[in-house]
Amino acid sequence: MTVFLLLACLGGVLVGLSRQLNGRLSISTTPLIASFWNHAVGFAVLTCLGLFVGGLLPAGAAKAPWYAYLGGSIGVVFVAAGSWAIARIGAVNSALLIIGGQMVTGVAFDYASAVPTSFWANATGIILIIGGMMLSRRRRKAGGSQ
Repeated sequence: MTVFLLLACLGGVLVGLSRQLNGRLSISTTPLIASFWNHAVGFAVLTCLGLFVGGLLPAGAAKAPWYAYLGGSIGVVFVAAGSWAIARIGAVNSALLIIGGQMVTGVAFDYASAVPTSFWANATGIILIIGGMMLSRRRRKAGGSQ
């Protein structure tokens, strides 16, 4: 279990680092170009890894519903929007908004799927995220750095 927790934390660190790098690239270029290079390089790395490890085209891939492949398109919008936002509102606010959006969407999906969850625990998590963003904004305004 500890390995999975560490991998999840590493994933979070890598998402934050990726957002920073893409945000920096979008300042030098545009969010669309930053998103393009993010996906082009990611595609190349994933293709090489897939060729090395194997299994890029599993037997059941053709049986997946068409909408199962929309994740890539959604990812393009996510990367471009994140690259644009991080350069304008900063890493903390971008991360809080992204996590807040994920929490609200996750709660909605769990509710729609009738997954047993604790409404109050989910609501408290969302409120804490929104509160963290409000505190971050207040601290930044008080410091005069905005």
